[in-house]
Order: sequence, then structure tokens, then C-alpha cells
Amino acid sequence: MQIQNLRPGAHIHLMGICGTAMASLAGLLKERGYKITGSDSNPYPPMSTQLEQLGIQIQKPYAAENLQPQPDFVIVGNVISANNPEAVELMRLKIPYASLPQALGEVIIEDRESIVISGTHGKTTTTSLMAWVAMELGLQPGFLIGGIPKNFAKSFQNPKGKYFVIEGDEYDTAFFDKVPKFIHYRPRHVILTSVEFDHADIYKDLNAVKKAFQRLVELIPQSGTLVYYAEDGNVAELAGKAQVAQKASYGLNQGEYRVQVLSTTEKGTAFRVTQRGMAVGEFSCSMAGDYNILNCTAVITLCHRLGWDMAKVKAAIASFTGVKRRQEILGEPNGVLIIEDFAHHPTAVRETLRGIRERYKGRKIIAVFEPRSATSRRKVFQKDYVEALALADEVLVMRAFDQAKIDEGDRFSSDELIADIFRVGRPAKAFQSADDIVRTLAKTTRPGDLVLIMSNGGFDGIYDKLLKALDKVAVDSVKTT
Repeated sequence: MQIQNLRPGAHIHLMGICGTAMASLAGLLKERGYKITGSDSNPYPPMSTQLEQLGIQIQKPYAAENLQPQPDFVIVGNVISANNPEAVELMRLKIPYASLPQALGEVIIEDRESIVISGTHGKTTTTSLMAWVAMELGLQPGFLIGGIPKNFAKSFQNPKGKYFVIEGDEYDTAFFDKVPKFIHYRPRHVILTSVEFDHADIYKDLNAVKKAFQRLVELIPQSGTLVYYAEDGNVAELAGKAQVAQKASYGLNQGEYRVQVLSTTEKGTAFRVTQRGMAVGEFSCSMAGDYNILNCTAVITLCHRLGWDMAKVKAAIASFTGVKRRQEILGEPNGVLIIEDFAHHPTAVRETLRGIRERYKGRKIIAVFEPRSATSRRKVFQKDYVEALALADEVLVMRAFDQAKIDEGDRFSSDELIADIFRVGRPAKAFQSADDIVRTLAKTTRPGDLVLIMSNGGFDGIYDKLLKALDKVAVDSVKTT
């Protein structure tokens, strides 16, 4: 049985349901009338919260019993290995199954015009903005995003119009389908933001990463569109391999479309976009940092090439409020501004700190970093994090998350990072737990400080813990006065 042949009411089970894309697919399928169940080992917000709101119960941990009563179909996330107890039971029971990208391509995208946002960095924000602009222009797009855009309050939407906007991840599809996810997304229009080495657990080196992206650009039909960042040499090289007729480059100093930042404040950024020196328009957005303005420019470029109403595009960009966990302000207890960001690759850490420094001039910036991704837990970028994190005034680093399966000689070292940051003149300290970090920040922060917490995981609930701890400091301070 193939998933597109299932009738509404059929029972579909999702293994690894709390992944950002998996939780979104669960929502898309539930809205189409399927009975949805799912399992995961370590649910955490915001996706666990979204599933709760959808009325989808999360079964944990993974277990053979989760396939009883027996579903009609199973979608297997890429976190599932062949020896996972549920995967073993799936094969024993011979239940029909597919990967997430396969299911998306066959059931949701189908023959629509797929807009695939891809690249090492900026995918989630750019996808969210592209979906919002299409929505504001009345195009009724479908979308699937690897995060929760604040304008929509959920990470997915079933399409009513001809467009489907999707975050094109280069990570592999499933243990039985070892190709990048975006291969299944039927790309017609592609934005390529950046190409760097990442995902050290599945890619050997940069050349392997580039080959993955090459497969994407070669899939774009002749009648499609490729929008690419001109100032990334890897991206420009890949753009040259694409056979699509319509290509458009963008950048700050290179490219057909150029962007100039006019002003940056705590409220956002004003900027101007031109095409070969001719004005496209002046825009404003709530975000800061060159990388975010380039994300906006990529969307503007594609909209311009598709012939969309630029006045409406301008208004949509101005009303875009961002994405959860991307420079998200969590609160300002005791006068200390707490900001969360998903940054984990050293380039993302560096650019996030630059954007924060530009936007919040005059504040002391304390960077709190958890090495949690498969790449950041390895030593491949050990020295690159020094340059990135040294942009903060003070650095607090968590011990690397779960390195047991990484060869000892290949492990990232928090202690080495701290020593190197000290050498470039920045105070820094390594910690064994999130609770220790919270206790330290509660004692040492002062009104006016800014704490930027960077992790691509749950970070042991540090966000709420810090907000509560600083609230208590404020209350105690009032009592003593």
C-alpha cells in the first residue's frame, strides 16, 4: 500500500514525531482526516507543545507496543535507526511505511509549485518569511517549516492555492533512504542561502555536502527559478551547475540584486534593494543582522522574479514578526534581557552575535552556548567557535551533550574552548549543568545586561529556570529595600 492510496480515517503512526518536520507533517495529515499517533524519546517545546494543542498524544519511549493497535501506515523519521525497537517491530509486522520526505512529496506537495528554501543557514527564517508573504498576497500557500513562525502560530498549513513553501533540509531522509530530504520535495523554485560543511555525522567533508546541494539544483526544471547568494563561493559554483533558465543572485556587494542597510534599532532594520542599480524598493523588518537582511533579500528577489505585487510584498515583510527560537525575546526579569536563538554552527553563532551587538548597542552581552548538534559536539569547528563567541563580552559554555558515541580524539572540548577564549581577552567559564549556569547568572547579571542563550535542543529547561531565578532576584531586591 502507498500512502497516497490511504483513505481519510486511516491510522498513520509517526516514529520520531517531535522532530520539527515530523510534528508539522502530523498536523498536515490530521487536518486531512487521518487518525494520527506518534512516538518519541525526548519531547520538548515548541514542537511537543504544538502536538499537544493538536490533540496528538506522544507515546514514549520507543517500544514495539507503540504499534498496537496496528496502524495502517507508518512514517519513519530520520532519528530512527534500523535497530530501534519500533523499527524492528515495524519490519516484523510488515506494515507499509515511508520516510517523511517521501510522504510529503506524494501526499502534500503533489504537482504544486514547490518553493524550496535551502542552505546551511537561514532556512527556517527565510521559509517562514516566504510563506507569510505568499499568504499576505492571498495566494493561500501550503507550507512546512522547521520551526514555529510567530505570524502563524504553527509550523504547517495545507495548501489551497498552487504554491507549497518548504524548508529544504540537506540531512538524510531515513535509515532505508539515504538521500538528502530535499530530493523528495519536487523543487520548482529554489532559494539557496549558503553552503558550508555541517552534519559531520553523515557528511565526510565539504565536497560531500556540495554534492548533496548539486543534486538539488539539478532537479529544478528548465521553467523553474534559482535564487542564490552571490557572495558565497560554494553557492556560486553550484549555481553554475543548474540548468534552469531563470537564475537570480543577491548580496550586499555582489549579485544582480543588492541590499543596503539604511538603519538598525532595537525595533528592527530599514534597508533598500536594487536590481542592477535600479530601485526595487525600500523595506523594513523586525529583525537585525546582515544575515537576516540577506534572508529578506532572497525572498524579495524571488517575489520580484515571480512577478508578485511588490507593494504587498513590502507590507508583508514589515508585518513579519519572526520565528520562535530565532532571536526570540523571552523576557526582561530584573532588567536583564533574555534572548533565545537556535544558533549552533560557528557561522550562525558569529552572525547572531554580530546582529545582537548591532541591534542592542551599549548592553553587556553574555553568551550562553550549548554544544548539542552532531557537528558542534565534534572538534571539527573547535577553533572557529573561539572567534565567534569572543564577540560577546562574557561567555558561558555548557559541557558538550552526549559524546559517548564519538571517538575520544574527535570530541569537542568545552575546557579547551574556554582557555582559548581567555587568551583573546574575554572572560569565560565551562559548566557541568544548566542549573549551575542559572545560579551563576542570577548572582552576576545586572539590569541592562543581555543574556543570549544558543542551543538547538532543550538545554535542560534553562530558559524557564533563568526567567524564574531572575524574577526571584528582582522580588528579593524589592524586599530588601
